[in-house]
Amino acid sequence: MKCRVCRGAAVIDVRRHNAYFCGEHFVRHCHRQVERAISDHKMFTTDDRLLVAVSGGKDSLALWEILLKLGYEADGLFIGLGIDGYSTDSAGYVERFVEKVATPAGATLLRVDLQSDFGYDVEQAAASTGRAPCSACGLSKRHLFNTAALDGGYDAVATGHNLDDEAAVLFGNTLRWQTDFMRRQRPVLPEGNGFPRKVKPMIRLSERESAAYCVVSGIDYQVDECPMSAGNSHIRYKEMLNMLEESSPGAKAEFYNGFLRNLTPILDAETSAMSDDAQAPAIGPCGRCGSPTDNEVCSFCRLLQRVAQPASNVGDSISG
Repeated sequence: MKCRVCRGAAVIDVRRHNAYFCGEHFVRHCHRQVERAISDHKMFTTDDRLLVAVSGGKDSLALWEILLKLGYEADGLFIGLGIDGYSTDSAGYVERFVEKVATPAGATLLRVDLQSDFGYDVEQAAASTGRAPCSACGLSKRHLFNTAALDGGYDAVATGHNLDDEAAVLFGNTLRWQTDFMRRQRPVLPEGNGFPRKVKPMIRLSERESAAYCVVSGIDYQVDECPMSAGNSHIRYKEMLNMLEESSPGAKAEFYNGFLRNLTPILDAETSAMSDDAQAPAIGPCGRCGSPTDNEVCSFCRLLQRVAQPASNVGDSISG
């Protein structure tokens, strides 16, 4: 097959675009998709300082490189989760990327380690709080990304959520008609109430495209799935959508983009019509760490409290 741009030998097909690309023009394709997502959703400008949440996986490393290649000021943040073997391996991929790509481009890496900085790891948090590992992990990362962005004076936190991720989340929310979650599933969550802006510049690229970008660009990344994600419904939703995509190329993109195009205006209108007093609890500073929360103490500080208590006392909720 030949590249649709230069007619040279193609290295990948992108079926939803009915296109084949050589390595050079596939990289340009990925850059254009990210540029379009940034522009269409007004995510940020070249004047903004970005903090990229990096895990060592394909999506976050591809995103970081693309942003740097496009001329954005983007530093990275890696959080050591203390997952036996996996976290150490992931850190190695990030460190090699920093040496090869980020440092020459003038970017820096920030690091946080749950065990050394806060005295727990994801497995301990899950056991102590009664949460699923992915839930405890997500809670920790959200808090630490927010804190690092605000403390470092960054304008936005950028995450590597790709099209497959967003379609799978939307699929799960639609199955249960969880409209409160659907209201927040946006490419951009604006800053406000003490939270930084959060953006997802990879939403126009599939997981396969993200992996191929890393291969073509020579980015070594963590291939293995997190060992604690086994049984996660998100993975099953991806598998189901992949089956649909195989028989109907473009189905995932149409599902997700159709949601943004057709349903989010309706959800926005409903939200505007609701009484603020009846819907949204007041947001104020956490009594312990100062982070924004709708409780006296934020979820992260309650997690720290639960981890510090004996396992026999587990039972109190830390949601909210």
